[in-house]
Amino acid sequence: MVIEQIYTGCLAQGAYYIESEGEAVVIDPLREVEPYLLKAQKSGAKIKYVFETHFHADFVSGHLDLSKKTGAAIVYGPQANPDFEAHIATDGELFQVGKISFKVLHTPGHTMESTCYLLRDESGKDVALFSGDTLFIGDVGRPDLAQKAAHLTQEQLAETLYDSLRTKVMPLADDVIVYPAHGAGSACGKKMSKETYDTLGNQKATNYALRADMTKAEFVKEVTHGLMPPPAYFPLNVMMNKQGYDSIDEVLKRGQHALSPRAFETAANETGAIVLDTRHAETFAKGFVPNSINIGIDGNFAPWVGALIPDIKQEILLVTDPGREQEVVTRLARVGYDFVIGYLDGGFDAWKKAGLEIDQIEQVSAKELAELIQKDKNLPVLDVRKESEFLSEHIQNAENAPLDDVNSSMTQVDKNKTYYVHCAGGYRSMIFASILRARGYDNLIDVKGGFKDIKENGSIPVSDYVCPTTML
Repeated sequence: MVIEQIYTGCLAQGAYYIESEGEAVVIDPLREVEPYLLKAQKSGAKIKYVFETHFHADFVSGHLDLSKKTGAAIVYGPQANPDFEAHIATDGELFQVGKISFKVLHTPGHTMESTCYLLRDESGKDVALFSGDTLFIGDVGRPDLAQKAAHLTQEQLAETLYDSLRTKVMPLADDVIVYPAHGAGSACGKKMSKETYDTLGNQKATNYALRADMTKAEFVKEVTHGLMPPPAYFPLNVMMNKQGYDSIDEVLKRGQHALSPRAFETAANETGAIVLDTRHAETFAKGFVPNSINIGIDGNFAPWVGALIPDIKQEILLVTDPGREQEVVTRLARVGYDFVIGYLDGGFDAWKKAGLEIDQIEQVSAKELAELIQKDKNLPVLDVRKESEFLSEHIQNAENAPLDDVNSSMTQVDKNKTYYVHCAGGYRSMIFASILRARGYDNLIDVKGGFKDIKENGSIPVSDYVCPTTML
């Protein structure tokens, strides 16, 4: 028996490949299915089933493409109602794969179709629980995402999740290994551990939501407390996972359309496409195609794309580091952005060589900012971190203008006034500055290195605040 966790850090997502005696199962696959096909091909195995734990909100699953390419049956738990052919399992149903088996455990609460798959070895012993978004390491799935679909409140869904955990999961043996769909960094929970698997026994001892003496009322209060609004693209991804989507092969072919600088300029001017520049923030600042938005591929890319581009059908033109075009198109497709219509052939260097107009964003170091603040204690500083980060600690007299709500934050900015913009490390501040720059705000200066460098500089006055519990 082979159990392999395939963890994708940028999405904090775990997919699973399990094989026994020439048969295999893939659980919650990513959009690009080639890695699973190669694994099966390498060992001479046939992928028999694609198990889906629920209709995912934070990424587009590869279930349809994987099924089409292998003939594997797509399996959902009870109450799932996809628009494509799938096997809707009953609670307790068994699936044989080689010498091992999987038992379906219907665990509604995160969503009503949420299901765990319990792996048993050839002797019938429980070995591992593939828990989807029902149970994470250190947390449980948030109960607010499926309210409209289930016609229930988040409190009612939390009550359902409490019952699922205590009747289906917690009675299992302590040595069962829990393999969840997500880890720290995912918006599907709030207290997830950086660990990506654990024993159920350790989770019973350490996970706040699995306390043996916890009442249902206590569970509901703690699980629903402090939930941040989900990213706007979540319900759109659910729709794609439920209704279907274009093959990843078509998306990659469409997105990898090389455009000369002149053709790129024409497409930018004559379509409604967003020009998305995925280079490093400091590289972007030195020169970019006018009206580009910078979201660096090497940062928290997919979640910020999802947060800041509300329409997954928005046409996109790409400027990338040469050679990374396919990577960017793939990572956009993972969260449902399938309409990249081309990329700048040769990257930004080709644009410059063509003699086309360029734009820049001025930057200063933390040391330079300190010198400016020493001369002017009321220097306009915009802190674009989350409100909770700002309340914890910030530069004295700085204004909080969170990137998370950029349209509202923009109203705080006077186009005729010069501001110094920073975040925690320099990634978010350049996104913020580029968005406003594209909308005619020409007087924003980015602080390189963000608050991390500001603190290390040691000469900038910082206000300390205890973060209220309501902001945790």
